[in-house]
Amino acid sequence: MNVSLVRKLSIYQLALDVQTPPPVSSVTPAILLSLLKSQIDLLIEQQIPATLWVKLPPGKIWHSEIQYYQQQLGNSGSVYHCHFGEVEIGGVDRENIKPFSSSQKGLQFLPNQRQREYFLIVLSAKFCSLIVAERAIKNHKTLLTISTFEPKIIQQVLDGIKQAIVPEDSAIAPDHLICAGVSEPALMSRLLTKQLQRQDEINRQIVSKRIAKIERQKQALHKSLQLKDEFLSNVCHELRTPLTHMKTALSLLNSPSLKNPQRQRYSQMLNTQCDRQNSLIHGVLELVQIERNLEAMNLEAVCLADIVPGVVSTYQPLAQEKGIMLAYTVPTELPAVWCVSGGLRQIVIHLLSNSIKYTPNGGQVWVWGRLQGDYVQLEFRDSGIGISESEIPKIFDRFYRVRPLLSEDPGGAGLGLTIVQQLLRGCGGSISVKSKPSEGSTFTVQLAAVVEKYSK
Repeated sequence: MNVSLVRKLSIYQLALDVQTPPPVSSVTPAILLSLLKSQIDLLIEQQIPATLWVKLPPGKIWHSEIQYYQQQLGNSGSVYHCHFGEVEIGGVDRENIKPFSSSQKGLQFLPNQRQREYFLIVLSAKFCSLIVAERAIKNHKTLLTISTFEPKIIQQVLDGIKQAIVPEDSAIAPDHLICAGVSEPALMSRLLTKQLQRQDEINRQIVSKRIAKIERQKQALHKSLQLKDEFLSNVCHELRTPLTHMKTALSLLNSPSLKNPQRQRYSQMLNTQCDRQNSLIHGVLELVQIERNLEAMNLEAVCLADIVPGVVSTYQPLAQEKGIMLAYTVPTELPAVWCVSGGLRQIVIHLLSNSIKYTPNGGQVWVWGRLQGDYVQLEFRDSGIGISESEIPKIFDRFYRVRPLLSEDPGGAGLGLTIVQQLLRGCGGSISVKSKPSEGSTFTVQLAAVVEKYSK
């Protein structure tokens, strides 16, 4: 049964409107919960039948103590659950609340009453208390809380509730709005002990959480340092390889008996290894810059039709030199996609470069853009050497290069796919691979569309 009110009601303000207002403390929700549990524990331990006026935050963790009290004391007390309008008691399904007594009621507050206010009023012959909390306006994680056992303050709050109730409504028993007297000292001592125990439990939980957090941070830092050491070791190894080749070529070029065809071959080797080292240095710098600034990068809306044609035209001369048919299909009406600033161009460059690099002379490379639900897919398909099933999980690792089926090493730093994956992580995109040796590869990039609808 609900009991209507005729005017606004603030338990918090009623408690402050006394000649000597009680002190107000700023507490966390955890401490407020511990205060509530301590009092309910005391009532259950001492088997004290009491009238409870309750308005608590939603969630079972808050209302489980009240329900447990109801179960333990049977029909010996009364609980008035206060709430707004027709919401369920304490955010808990009524069907899951076992009946406490015929006097369990619902007190309906007007919608303009402060919805950020919570309280527990305990009324019994041996023990009376009031806990009322109001969420701070500037910091919603802080509760301005009053906790008092002063009969005059509690009675003033009860009088305010009584005046707010419609006079004709007799659903509330008159003695359920009366503070019987001063709480017994022995019970106050027991309550203080329970509050200290609860506070000690909270402190242990806080310390335990902090230790666990520090341990996680320590492990993350250790892993990060390991990755950096591994990265530095790999960089040194990768730089050493082309340097060794260049030193060998220079040494052979100084031979007086070297013939002209051999001189040209060693000169070409020197030029190739210089390009490879330059590619490696450029790739490392690009990857380091992306990983350092990725979290701070802003997302931008960009159209595939504004990026793909320009990159394809840049690679057309290289494709023609190898006799590769290079083509793209990207409808101009495709919606824009979200990507980190400048990231889409880098993604297209790296994937298109890989497709051409690993496609033999006379092969084919296609680029397709299409809409799939709320995402735009960009597909890079080639008729190249392909990737074995065992290698596919490794191709996004730093410095990993697919072993060519051809005698010629296509070169590269082995960082392109790592850079693509990092850029996609920064904007919530993804990349998948389908490939078989000698049958080519298909890399599919998926990016979130800016708009939902796509007009054909």
